[in-house]
Amino acid sequence: MKFLDHLEEWVIATLMGLATFIIFVAVVHRYLSGLPIPGLQDALIQINTSWAQELCIYMFVWMAKFGAAYGVRTGIHVGVDVIINRMNPAWRNKFVVFGLLAGALFTGIVGTLGARFVWEIGHTDQTSADLEVPMWLVYLAVPLGSYLMCFRFLQVTVAFLRTGHLPKHDHSHVEGLEEELTAEEKGAKA
Repeated sequence: MKFLDHLEEWVIATLMGLATFIIFVAVVHRYLSGLPIPGLQDALIQINTSWAQELCIYMFVWMAKFGAAYGVRTGIHVGVDVIINRMNPAWRNKFVVFGLLAGALFTGIVGTLGARFVWEIGHTDQTSADLEVPMWLVYLAVPLGSYLMCFRFLQVTVAFLRTGHLPKHDHSHVEGLEEELTAEEKGAKA
């Protein structure tokens, strides 16, 4: 599971970083192309960055689908649970399990419908406007992200049934900070 967790985080971070970099380069290119500097303006106008916006849109779609699965795993999705939290524990637990299984069912259905759509579009010659990549590659984010989200809902359900706890995101937690503080304490004692 740790490999999948790290892969999920790596994909999200990489897509976010690359999209930011690509948009930055395209904006700088557009700005510098407008400056009336002979030679530089001519050279920059020859470089075509019209594909950058399309690529970034696709990257954000992939990022959102994998980010949604990450949100289920870490408990950062917004939920309205005022009524659920006021129920007695037996009823609360039943509603939580029902909600998690409903999420798994919904994302499983979306993944299956998405996979069918990708299969059908994969048998066509449709390509994207600027990048000219096959559209099935673009839409592949829907089944992959949805199935991963379905898996995460099932994973959280099993963990809840075992422990009675849902993942809760702590906004004040900084990963790796405990190890760093422990190392500093050991260094201070020596």
